[in-house]
Formats: sequence, C-alpha cells, structure tokens
Amino acid sequence: MSIKPTMTLQGNAPAAPTLRRSLTLPLLTLYGLGVTVGAGIYVLIGMTAAEAGPYAWVAFLLAAVVVGFTAFSYAELATRYPVSAGESAYVDAGFGRANLAAVVGILVAASGLVSASAIAVGASYYLGGLTGAPTAALVVGIVATMGLLAWWGITQSVMVAGIITLIEIFGLIFVITWAMALSERAGVPAMDLVPPLQGSHWAGIVGATVLAFFAFIGFEDMVNVAEEVEDPRRTIPSAIIYTLVIATILYLATCIAVLLSVPMEALAGSTAPLTLVFADAPDAVQLGFAAIAVVATVNGVLIQMIMVSRVIFGMADRGLLPAFFARLSVRTRTPSVATAFVALCILGLSLFLPIERLAEWTSQIVLSVFVSVNLALIAIKRRAEPASDHFSVPFLVPVFGTFTSIALLATSLL
Repeated sequence: MSIKPTMTLQGNAPAAPTLRRSLTLPLLTLYGLGVTVGAGIYVLIGMTAAEAGPYAWVAFLLAAVVVGFTAFSYAELATRYPVSAGESAYVDAGFGRANLAAVVGILVAASGLVSASAIAVGASYYLGGLTGAPTAALVVGIVATMGLLAWWGITQSVMVAGIITLIEIFGLIFVITWAMALSERAGVPAMDLVPPLQGSHWAGIVGATVLAFFAFIGFEDMVNVAEEVEDPRRTIPSAIIYTLVIATILYLATCIAVLLSVPMEALAGSTAPLTLVFADAPDAVQLGFAAIAVVATVNGVLIQMIMVSRVIFGMADRGLLPAFFARLSVRTRTPSVATAFVALCILGLSLFLPIERLAEWTSQIVLSVFVSVNLALIAIKRRAEPASDHFSVPFLVPVFGTFTSIALLATSLL
C-alpha cells in the first residue's frame, strides 16, 4: 500500500513520510560487507583461477587497488552530499547537468540490478547442489523472498543482512582454517604463487582483475542509504574504509588458501569453488558449509535490492524519474513501488543470462560510474568549494581513481 497524505503540518501542508535515520556505524559496515563479501568470493574464485591460474590472488589485489582510490573519493562526496542516489547527486554537483546526473543514476541502478541477478544465479548453484531443485525455481524463490525482506523495513532488512554477513564472514574464516590446517595441500605449491615480473601470464592476471573487481563492488552502495544513516558525515567514511580493508584481507587469505588446497584443474571454472575445499571432509562439514554458502550469496541479493530501490526513490524524489517511484509504504516507510520494480527486473535478468555475462556487465557499468564520480570530485575540488565539515582527500586521489578505472574498463572491453 502506498502512502497518501492524511496528516497536516501547521493545519494545511501534508506531512510526507521520510526515510528513517537508524543506521549506525556497525550496521552500515555490515551492510557494506554484506554486499561486498558474497557472490564475488563465493562464486567467482573459480573463474578468476581459470583466467589467471595460480596468480588469481594477484588479480584480487589489483582490484583492491583500483577500488581503493575511488572508495576515498566516495567517502568525501558522501559527506559533502549525504543523500540517496548519491552518484547522481555527485555528478550533478560536479557538472551541473541534470541529464548527465540522470544517466549516471540509471547506470548505478542498472549495475545493482545486474549484480543482484548474478548473485541470485550464484546462490541458486549452491542451493541446487544442496537440494537438487531446478535452478529457475530456486531463482524465483530467492528473488521473491529477498524482495519481501527489502520491503519489510530498512532497520529490519539491514539487521537481517548484518546477521547473515557475520555468518558469511565466519564461512570464509572456516574455509581459510580448513584449507590451511586440516586439508591436504593438493593445489599449487606456495612458491608458485608469486608471478614472475615479466611474461604472458600478466594478460591473464589483468583479465581476471575485471572479474575480481566484481567481488569488491559494494562499498559504493553505502552512500545510497545516506538518508537513513545516523550522523552520515562521520559514519559513512569510516564504514567505507572498514569495509574495504576487511574485504581485502578476507579475499586475499581465502584465495590463497583455496589455491593451495584445491587442484587447479578442479578449481578453474567451478561455479561453487569454495565447496571444493571440503571435498574430503565429513558429510556434516560439507553440508554445513554448503548451507553457509547459500546464505552468503543470497545476502547480496537483499542488499543490492535495498540499494537500487533507494537510487530509484532518490531520483524520482528529485524529478529525474516518474514520481510514483518515490512512493513510500505507509506501514514500513520503504519505497514500495521501487522495490517491487527492482525485484521484477532482477528476476528477468537472472532467468535469462549466464552469471559470467552478468558479472562482466556489472563490472563495466560500475567502472563507468567510477570514472564519472571521480571526474565530478575533480571538478568540485577545482572550484575549491568550501565545506568545513566534510571528509577530505588529496586532489590526486580522484585523479588516480579516474585513470585506474579507465584502464580497467578499457581492459574489460578488449
């Protein structure tokens, strides 16, 4: 049910509902980790290994560097303009062109839709291995359930996502521990993990970096719930930094552990790569980790739904999209129309496109947005616009963010 004005302020103006500011630093960090740590590492390690072989961990490290520059740009912009549909607002502030801002906002929404679709497909692989149910039926069930959770309420849905995030982080720690301490070393010898400085292998590493980049997508989603964050000027930069540091450590440790313990011929291209670590484990261990993997991948669908619905809501609220997308539920004060639209789009993409294509498209779209956002910050800094209470980064940060994003985008298109 959509909101209709039923109350008045000062006797004549309708009291429009507003988004509820209830996200603290721990909740926002868990939100960022929930969308970052998920399908990327749980599903795509096998695909990066197929491209980069034993040097797959280097691809994750390079992706972290590319993301790092832009993450700091986002941290400054989010404190300058703490609003929903953040990227759209940043580009509007940088260039003063509503049409360009609308395009960037639509790209952000598209990246979330495509990313959530890839995650839904990845979740169905793990769940299918656990239940034997058809992939299409599992995708429908996953998307419908996560859509209802996203509509339920921002605090409730983020708390659910936060709990699931803790479970999926525990799952990665379990993988690392089992691979390093309890399983046979059937993978790559440790000395072979270090790539020579020269050679054709770097082409594979760079190609794998585009896939690994998908695993880091998530920190930028935090800025799109800025209107629901307590004290966003302090909370958002810290949450972005914590998310990126924790995710990078987990990814590198997990990737190295898997490479050491799983034979390369089994790992390369696997759609459920982390389960291979437990190939010789007791059935109870295999079943328990498969359940964790399902929960971990499903979590990303929920968080992307939350993000995209807020982007659509924010753009509609500023007149960049039809006004009905800005309607809030009277019961949950969440964007009901936008959430339903997002769920339907994700369902369509999940059922008809392969996960590799979805992951590649997501990376390309997000890299295009990163270029736009970094250029917007450069323009804002060149004007030396005063703002005494925002997080600030050196001018070279968005410059490097622009060049590294362009380089990776160009690589993905070759």
